[in-house]
Amino acid sequence: MDVKEAVRTAKEYLSDLYEAEQIINVGLEEVVFEDVSNSWRVTIGFSRPWDQKHALATALAGGGPARSYKVLCINDGSGEVESLTDRVLKASE
Repeated sequence: MDVKEAVRTAKEYLSDLYEAEQIINVGLEEVVFEDVSNSWRVTIGFSRPWDQKHALATALAGGGPARSYKVLCINDGSGEVESLTDRVLKASE
């Protein structure tokens, strides 16, 4: 599996998993290959429709739009998603 395939797998998995929530603005944030576990760690960012309702107020207050970040761990050999976790940003990020 190459990096593009890992990203495609992560996006498709996330879009399918959150289909009922109608996520939008799905985009790649980070990709790391971990030699020890032979897996890809792909961070995907997205917004939910209810986040958009507050986007104008947040932007006027000097903040960015609300966004969620998920880290998907994908086995390089099988191509299977092994885990999905939250990526919580620190205040400085």
